[in-house]
Amino acid sequence: MTEQRAPAGPVDQADRTRLARRAAVASLVGTAVEWYDYFIFGTASALVFGRLFFPSDGDPIFGTLAAFAVFGVGFFARPLGGIVFGHFGDKFGRKAALVTTLIMMGTATFLIGLLPTTDQIGILAPILLVTLRLIQGFGVGGEWGGASLVAVEYAPEGKRGAYGSFPQIGNAVGLVMSTTIFALVSTLPDEQLLTWGWRVPFLLSAILIGVGLFIRFKLTETPTFQAAQDALEAKSAADAPKERMPLAELFRRFKRPLLLAMGMRLGEAVFGYIILTIGLTFATNYTEIGRTDILWASTIAAAIAIYTYYFFGKLSDRIGRRAVFILGSVVGALVSFPFFWILDADNIVLMYVVYAVAYAIGVGAVYGVEPAFFSELFGTKVRYTGVSLAAQLPSVLIGLWPLASTAIFAATGGDPWPIAAITVVCLIIGGVCAWLAPETNRTDMTKVGEER
Repeated sequence: MTEQRAPAGPVDQADRTRLARRAAVASLVGTAVEWYDYFIFGTASALVFGRLFFPSDGDPIFGTLAAFAVFGVGFFARPLGGIVFGHFGDKFGRKAALVTTLIMMGTATFLIGLLPTTDQIGILAPILLVTLRLIQGFGVGGEWGGASLVAVEYAPEGKRGAYGSFPQIGNAVGLVMSTTIFALVSTLPDEQLLTWGWRVPFLLSAILIGVGLFIRFKLTETPTFQAAQDALEAKSAADAPKERMPLAELFRRFKRPLLLAMGMRLGEAVFGYIILTIGLTFATNYTEIGRTDILWASTIAAAIAIYTYYFFGKLSDRIGRRAVFILGSVVGALVSFPFFWILDADNIVLMYVVYAVAYAIGVGAVYGVEPAFFSELFGTKVRYTGVSLAAQLPSVLIGLWPLASTAIFAATGGDPWPIAAITVVCLIIGGVCAWLAPETNRTDMTKVGEER
């Protein structure tokens, strides 16, 4: 297949806007598919994987613990995926890396839907589940960084925050799709849910992957990356600087931005998983709230976030990335304890409200600005690697968070205050890192790092 390039020569404003919108939609659709795949694994871990792949004769919470351990395994593969796909994305272009991550994620997810359970094939069942989870993690490790760059590097001047929110909107769309389908299958009787119902969300991913690949094959390389390539090719062999590996160049010249972005990512993700998986585990094991209510609350909150991600991304173009990110961190810290208090009170109405506030505003403000904020911290030739590692290195800790929180529940008899306290600390770390980072919303991305 011939590689598509961004149009050479002058591009008028109408063409630039059209290409930017196409890139944003491609970023949204592909990311929605990938995160649909990822979220259904987390939901299945909370609801059914413990009983299917890690059956326990005692407290079912221990089966859930084992399932979340497998969920966490995928996070260990994510930094490696970020390094590998970041390298190829920085050296050879964003498109090929994004197509590969989509194929990898989709194949692993579909095969999970076909897996026999432990009752059918014994120990081989959890081994196969772990293997496919590792493939999922490796693929998603390179997905988010590339999708973010496609949207941000194509964005018109002064609109990188708004356009950069599109992969985050894809994340919310993926969550809506995954929780909706699981909310529907969770209404089945347990016997049907545990035999064939849980497989349906995984097998449906085959259709979504086809749509995502069709969109992504139409992508061209971003103008920012193409300009960097053209400038390098224009230099003579004698004049061209010796290129280092993107990873080596990143650690040599961009250590501080990398560390600050990692700190920001830690707070956002720890708080996000409270809503995505930990709240579901707490509610189904220690409250009278039904699993379907929790899933619908997550679905509605994510649907609202589709709009708030864009709002906060656009707002950051006007008032700055730091202010919006710190706002989200503060809101998250304020609702972390009430989130669990409301679930513990079995108050269905307030449960829907707190889910919406926590996800659409708390997560929405920080997550909505991350693509633009992180991308603007790194130079073009290390940007894919830098953004990917900023998001994925903290994942080693984040991936253990559902497992650790479930263990804390088991040890404390369902007392959530230690989990809420840890979440607040991580949000404070993220907010402080945002305050220490430079304001980047007016940065010329083609010149980041040139003065160093």
